[in-house]
Amino acid sequence: MESALKPFRVLAYIVGVMLLILCVAMVMRYGFGVDGLSKIIAPIHGGLYMLYLVAVMNLGMKARWSWPYMLGVMLGGTVPFLSFYVERRVTVRVAGQVDGQTAEA
Repeated sequence: MESALKPFRVLAYIVGVMLLILCVAMVMRYGFGVDGLSKIIAPIHGGLYMLYLVAVMNLGMKARWSWPYMLGVMLGGTVPFLSFYVERRVTVRVAGQVDGQTAEA
């Protein structure tokens, strides 16, 4: 489970930052008519979001999360700043599960 946590954390931060940059690019595009930045950032964010979904699925299957919880974590990459909050909550949850497993052993 710990091996799946690190890629999730890295991608959560990257997707969160890229989403913020994408929001700035959208303001530039629709507010000021500068569309070059959004044409570059949007596909990059989309590709990274797909990797984020794979990382969530990998971690969720290893941690045996319920499907509603996993879907909630997946949606964390769609709202600005939410991925940072979700990443922190998931890290605490997984750390608690890992500590519980080591205490049982």
